[in-house]
Parts: sequence; C-alpha cells; structure tokens
Amino acid sequence: MRTDGLWHPRLMQIVTGLGHTDLIVIADAGLPIPAGVERIDLLWRRGEPGFLPVLRAILADGVFEHACYASELADPAILDGLASALGQIPSSTVSHAELKNRTVDARVIVRTGEATPYANAVLRAGVAF
Repeated sequence: MRTDGLWHPRLMQIVTGLGHTDLIVIADAGLPIPAGVERIDLLWRRGEPGFLPVLRAILADGVFEHACYASELADPAILDGLASALGQIPSSTVSHAELKNRTVDARVIVRTGEATPYANAVLRAGVAF
C-alpha cells in the first residue's frame, strides 16, 4: 500500500503507463463515453467523488503538458479550482462538442460523481525530462 497519492490500482496503472501525448479525461457523471475507450467509474452517488479532488489526485501522480476544458463551464468554484489545480500547466477552452470529439482518442475516461454541467477536463501527458 502507498502512503499517499492514488490508491486505485487501475487508475495508478493508467497514469504511470501514459506515454507522451496520451490523453486522459476526467469527467462528470454525464459525459458520454465513446465505444472502445476504457472507462474507470469512480462514482458511487451524486457528487461523490467530485471532479476537483479526482483531478488533483491525477495531476499529483502524473506529468501533464496541457489541459483543455469546455468553454461552457460556468461554475465559479469549479473554474477557480481548475485553475488552481492546473497551476503552471497550459490550458485552453474548446466547445463542449469539440471536447466530446477529443474523448474518442483518450486512453481512459475517469468518470466522477460530479453533477456540475461541463465539469470535464482532457489532460495531455507530458514527459518528465
């Protein structure tokens, strides 16, 4: 057992196995998941776990060079938390339709219990050197 960081075995395996430019999506409970894309369902009831704690945990255990999220995301708490979690990682906004298009190329979609509309982020893996 680890003392800190991710404890979910499959999620740890995915994050540590990401290659440069691989995509991982942190999703709210309603984001459609394309056929053929692996899904890790973390949700167990509405709101649990939330988008931001899952995002922070994944960011802490991986190396990421870019993030994008939907321009329609309007919740101030989620937006502030997203900016804080991303820190120096460059980010951009895309339409929700474009974000859904990008999920087709994801290695995995991690579904949270978040019930805030458009609370989704696509993270692109970087390199540690």
